[in-house]
Amino acid sequence: MQRLCDEAARLIQGADGLMITAGAGMGVDSGLPDFRGNAGLWRAYPALAGARIAFEEIASPDAFVRSPALAWGFYGHRLNLYHRTVPHPGFAILQAIGARLPRGNFIFTSNVDGQFQRAGFDENRVCEVHGSIHHLQCLDGCDGRITPADGFEPEVDEDACLLRSPLPRCTGCHALLRPNVLMFGDWGWLSQRTAAQRRRLEAWLGGTQRAVVIEIGAGLHVPTVRWFSETLGEPLIRINPTEPDIPGRGVSLPMGGLAALEGIQQALLQRGFFER
Repeated sequence: MQRLCDEAARLIQGADGLMITAGAGMGVDSGLPDFRGNAGLWRAYPALAGARIAFEEIASPDAFVRSPALAWGFYGHRLNLYHRTVPHPGFAILQAIGARLPRGNFIFTSNVDGQFQRAGFDENRVCEVHGSIHHLQCLDGCDGRITPADGFEPEVDEDACLLRSPLPRCTGCHALLRPNVLMFGDWGWLSQRTAAQRRRLEAWLGGTQRAVVIEIGAGLHVPTVRWFSETLGEPLIRINPTEPDIPGRGVSLPMGGLAALEGIQQALLQRGFFER
């Protein structure tokens, strides 16, 4: 693994910007659950396991129509969990790497947890391609507004996965509010916030000549991040303990995110990268 980490460090040294792409595996070292398949969901939410409710069922707009207390029990618990989660040290390693490159870094993530912002990354350098649980929208999309969820503090019966506090309501039409997250079968997701992030990302890429891509924990179940990483045509450092295969030029690290980033950090230290 040391040789692979050194090769990754060499690619980083030759770059002028760091493109960080991240899937669900990025949060595992912070203690966050990975919902790949029903097994992961049901371990974290036994009430859903007892009712045999699949991830695609609960993570859908229809769930908010059929059973809003259950849907908000699931998303409200996640919102509370993300608020109290401390990002693992790998986030700081990525910040330190980006700080020493002329173009800095930019993040492209399918995660809705806001952990990059919580770790101190610039909000204007993050593209959340599936939206953010920290923002809300009207279930009916009445006025197209996306609002921060700062004032919403859900009380959840974790054993039953049910919201105990009042359901959040739209101030415009009093319909139910839902997370501004792209769900399964979701034709009502308001995408303008993510679209603005994407425009900033494209502008950053347009001014970057020698970007290197570090992809962490992006699997094949929902391959949005992997597709994006591979279409950039830049050297790719793929960190994934179970699905590390990589096309084209780059480095494959079959490891967890934090372990791999610590290995890369050590290799960069030996190369004098942080003395710039």
